[in-house]
Amino acid sequence: NYFSAGTHWLAGVITKLYNTQVTLTSPIEFGDISKLEELSKLSSKRIIPTHLDYNMLPPNFKNKKCKMIYISRNPKDTAVSMYHYYRDNPNLPTIDTWTAFFDLFLKGDGKDKCYIYSLQFILAYYAQEELRNDLPKVVKDMSLFLGLNISDDDIQDICKKSSFSEMKSDTEKENSNPSHTVCALTSNRNLIFRKGTVGDWKNHFTPKQNRRFEEIFNEKMKLSKM
Repeated sequence: NYFSAGTHWLAGVITKLYNTQVTLTSPIEFGDISKLEELSKLSSKRIIPTHLDYNMLPPNFKNKKCKMIYISRNPKDTAVSMYHYYRDNPNLPTIDTWTAFFDLFLKGDGKDKCYIYSLQFILAYYAQEELRNDLPKVVKDMSLFLGLNISDDDIQDICKKSSFSEMKSDTEKENSNPSHTVCALTSNRNLIFRKGTVGDWKNHFTPKQNRRFEEIFNEKMKLSKM
């Protein structure tokens, strides 16, 4: 999943789905390389959130037909979310203005591009907007994709605990533990869940920036089936 697309939110939902049936080992935090050996020792079922491109995944991940769930987001909202993450994270280069970040975002050299692969019976794809607009439907669909038999009551309970506001509140409570890093770039969980709204880009993009973004996006995506 691309950065700021909703990976942490999606991982939280999936973890709650499995917690209705099995007990999971505490999740291994994003970017914690020291725990890779621990990860290899864990038995199924393992939930592994990642920002890695599909082509960077280990061969066994594909050969064993592991189930993958991919989440996307309106790229304009993604850009705004990443801007705030960069601006508020002291571990990253300082970017003083939205205009400066916007230019950098559009000049991406391709290393962080995401691709959708047609993997029948293996990959499920969701837009973050779907989670916000109809979370019960998405949770039910994911449970079927993962082969889980989840009751309607459990689905409602999962949705209640998986709302963006609820998960943001949970991270704020956990933020008091400085040793509990959420990813390699920060221990501040408040940076991970900011607003989670749809359309916040309208509060940042100028009309000129929007036209420029649309031109580049349409050119890059002209061969896409999405």
